Amino acid sequence: MMDVGAKPETERLAVARGEVLMKAETLDLIRAGSMKKGDVLTVAQIAGIAAAKRTSDLIPLCHPLLLAHIDVDLALDAALPGVIITATVRTTGRTGVEMEALTAVAVAALTVYDMAKAAEKTMKIQNIRLVEKRGGQSGVVINP
Repeated sequence: MMDVGAKPETERLAVARGEVLMKAETLDLIRAGSMKKGDVLTVAQIAGIAAAKRTSDLIPLCHPLLLAHIDVDLALDAALPGVIITATVRTTGRTGVEMEALTAVAVAALTVYDMAKAAEKTMKIQNIRLVEKRGGQSGVVINP
């Protein structure tokens, strides 16, 4: 692990995003709440939040962080068709929360896949990326 002890504590924010592409029929089942495993969006949201909190357990060299805020938003998008997942994570500390936001999106996407795979096995998880980072030495990074 990197030594961050000499770094000043600053407010840190990271926003990550990704998509789960699927057939329109699968999206309609999610929208209707008709998946056999239950409410896909709520379960995926909770999974993403839990994953952000456990990032240092999953990624060996990540520092364990006290997170001040985690938001995982899942939006149905008929144009994809699919689900757009956005995670926002904040803390005050010596290291950023990019990995926590990215982990939240990845696990939420995997949860959508798991909950909907009985209806469709050809879904695609794609384009997981950091879209915004604030705080620390590198300042503001925007990656639309």
